[in-house]
Amino acid sequence: MPLRYSIYVISVVLFLSSLTLTVTVSALWAWVALVSGFLAILGTWDLLQRKRTVSRNYPVLAHFRYFLESIGPEIRQYFIQSDTEEHPFSREQRTIVYQRAKNTLDKRPFGSQLDMNDEGFEWMHHSLLPVDIPDNDFRVTIGASCKKPYQASVFNISAMSFGSLSANAILSLNAGAKKGGFYHDTGEGSISRYHREPGGDLVWEIGSGYFGCRNPDGTFSEEMFVENATQDQVKMIELKLSQGAKPGHGGILPGAKVTPEIAEARGVTVGQDVISPARHSAFGTPIELLEFIDRLRELSGGKPVGFKLAIGHPWEWFAIVKAMLETGRRPDFIVVDGGEGGTGAAPLEFINRLGMPLMEALQLVHNTLVGAGLREHIAIGAAGKITSAFNIARTLALGADWCNAARGYMFALGCIQALNCHTGKCPSGVATQDPKRGAMLDVPDKSERVANYHRNTVDALANLLGAAGLKHPSELGPEHIIRRVSRTKVHSYMDLFPNLEPGVLISGGETNHSVFEKYWDIARADSFDPPAFVTQLRATKVH
Repeated sequence: MPLRYSIYVISVVLFLSSLTLTVTVSALWAWVALVSGFLAILGTWDLLQRKRTVSRNYPVLAHFRYFLESIGPEIRQYFIQSDTEEHPFSREQRTIVYQRAKNTLDKRPFGSQLDMNDEGFEWMHHSLLPVDIPDNDFRVTIGASCKKPYQASVFNISAMSFGSLSANAILSLNAGAKKGGFYHDTGEGSISRYHREPGGDLVWEIGSGYFGCRNPDGTFSEEMFVENATQDQVKMIELKLSQGAKPGHGGILPGAKVTPEIAEARGVTVGQDVISPARHSAFGTPIELLEFIDRLRELSGGKPVGFKLAIGHPWEWFAIVKAMLETGRRPDFIVVDGGEGGTGAAPLEFINRLGMPLMEALQLVHNTLVGAGLREHIAIGAAGKITSAFNIARTLALGADWCNAARGYMFALGCIQALNCHTGKCPSGVATQDPKRGAMLDVPDKSERVANYHRNTVDALANLLGAAGLKHPSELGPEHIIRRVSRTKVHSYMDLFPNLEPGVLISGGETNHSVFEKYWDIARADSFDPPAFVTQLRATKVH
């Protein structure tokens, strides 16, 4: 008999023996019979079932492996990973959010735990003439030419829908945003009663499902849009073209999850499957996109309207900018979502390998608008793994006007990075629709933590700016951030990410940038279709 069967055989023998001893010696042996009998039945089932070969070869014993495998992520997170390993967020990154959210000491003793000689290490230059910043309520004007421009905070809550997050999580985020004076992006699940109740500023995100403004067939409804967009609480409208977590990916919300509350917010039928298409039906070309944005601005009563996108094919982005130049129409803002975004559960390949990371995507968007002479007219927001003041400073230095965070604010709510967001079994009651789990999240306490996290992070940003001799985040530029590219070489962002000259894409001058040289001239304002040479490449493997 193979040794791997030993536990199973021992269980069977012990079960039979303990049954006998229960009858002849003492009833206490019944407990042994109960346990060994369970293991014997489990081992017998392992041998008879045909789906798991490991279980058939290692009856009973295989279940120890399955158990250890199931708690592997927790074991690594709590006992093995160092404080600085980012998988996806390090303990150090999470801890600073927890401490700032709780208003506890966020200082560190004995120096940095980071290896400053490692390739990729980044820092910010300080000044011998630091300045004091008396007012750190940094604001960015969005939609200056609109009837109702908005003064946004430099750090806001990124898109997370009711349906992905619990009711109490939404209540806490919006109440915290109201206390702190910053905005809360609704996510594409539209405006729920839990967004409305606290009264915090909202940015209404509209995705391809047109939730909150859809006809029964899933197309865009002007009437429903006006009803929501004209509410005083809604400050801006954000059209979602794609998101960093799963660009180019639609989805289905099963009917079993379409509760009356979700149906009310999204304008759908209770209990029926809800489809989010991978692409929009209200427009199909860059020019139609801009016409739709103008239409939304007018219907909203003159509120700023923009779009969010994760950068994919560069010619598609260039086509949108060319449409702006050709028609004179333009969005009031653009939110660049980095490929490292992650609050939306998605297939592994989408999470790991699809979508341009924030740093490169932001630089491309900023450079294009500068080169097209449009940067002064369009504000840029950015989102993608932003939790600290240095993350904000680095992002603003690359060209953003403000930053959004999703997971950072989830940590402020008490998220422990259990990675159960898609299962409904979130232990902290944040990413779940289980009413019992969500009810355990205390709204008054967590909303205060959300406001604290925002305030203390912006305070830290002000301290960084003051140490650099700057008075406002708008003064940050690529010259302020330095990256180590090898053990012996460092470069500023100015050298690593050279900017285009203003208007160079209009004048036809040299860009000295391969992406612009390859795709700008052949991008079309009337189509997202790939250029001819790309189509030819797709037709054959002989390149």
